[in-house]
Amino acid sequence: MTDRDRAASCRGPYGGEGVPEDCGDPARFEVARHRRTPLRVCPVHLGPSLLLADGVLWPPKISLIR
Repeated sequence: MTDRDRAASCRGPYGGEGVPEDCGDPARFEVARHRRTPLRVCPVHLGPSLLLADGVLWPPKISLIR
């Protein structure tokens, strides 16, 4: 898998680098975070990422990326 493919896959719900729990499904949303790279997630992990990921802004800023 290339870096480009990895960037387009879901990083939810926690958004850590290289975390074995990464989903791998195509990311559809990008969640803005404070002092961290935006978190790209699939529809299934959008809700959990808002509650569990580090640095998520409140109110959340969510962008549709695909």
